[in-house]
Amino acid sequence: MSTAAAMPADVRLMNIAATALFAIGLAVLVAAAAWWTLRHPLFAVSAITVEGDVSHNSAATLRANVAPRLAGNFFTVNLRAARDAFQAAPWVRQAVVRREFPNRLRVQLQEHQAVALWGEHESRMVNSFGEVFEANAGDVEPDDLPRLSGPDGQSREVLAMYQALVPLFAPLDLAVARLALTTRGSWNLELDTGAAIELGRGTREEVTGRAQRFAQTLTQVASRYGRTPEALLAADLRHADGYALRLRGVATTAEVPKK
Repeated sequence: MSTAAAMPADVRLMNIAATALFAIGLAVLVAAAAWWTLRHPLFAVSAITVEGDVSHNSAATLRANVAPRLAGNFFTVNLRAARDAFQAAPWVRQAVVRREFPNRLRVQLQEHQAVALWGEHESRMVNSFGEVFEANAGDVEPDDLPRLSGPDGQSREVLAMYQALVPLFAPLDLAVARLALTTRGSWNLELDTGAAIELGRGTREEVTGRAQRFAQTLTQVASRYGRTPEALLAADLRHADGYALRLRGVATTAEVPKK
């Protein structure tokens, strides 16, 4: 016969009651410790360290704007809410928020790097990832940025096309000032001289192929009329075997010279 079976019923009940009381007491003790920890001022978030890109935002200003929006202490503060609060600030693309025991938060910021204006609104820009964001246009020099435009959701494609076209015109000392993708899928380009170029439709390889042939032959064609590439007023590259162009004081249709 086992010891448990031989133990009187009242003793077994007392043991069960003692175990239950011990468990309850332990739970109360743990709860009290947790309550003390959560309420103790030692663990109140008292400092926020901001690191990373802060060229457009003052770390002190960011802390002052975000701190009132944080609820709880070191253990209970919502890191996602803190991240969203930092990312709501102008120019902030990404924020990573971490806890540092016992009462600090450390924030690593990444700012948008503006590479172009987007559309006709001065406050909308494209960053180096091809993402459209809004910020104070007074924080950049608009004249130093090209202007890109296109349908919603196409900013990455437009930026990629711009980056592919820029080196094609650089040898002519011409810069791409504007690039637009129409809703019908046609590309239009404007140089820093004001010349307008119709690039037409097609894949990136097709469009840049036409632009490359044009750029490589423009000097030769313009010289036939005593002009330089800077005299270009307009060009239409949508022709199968050549392109139409207007030079200052000259109008002509030219075939691509044979190599």
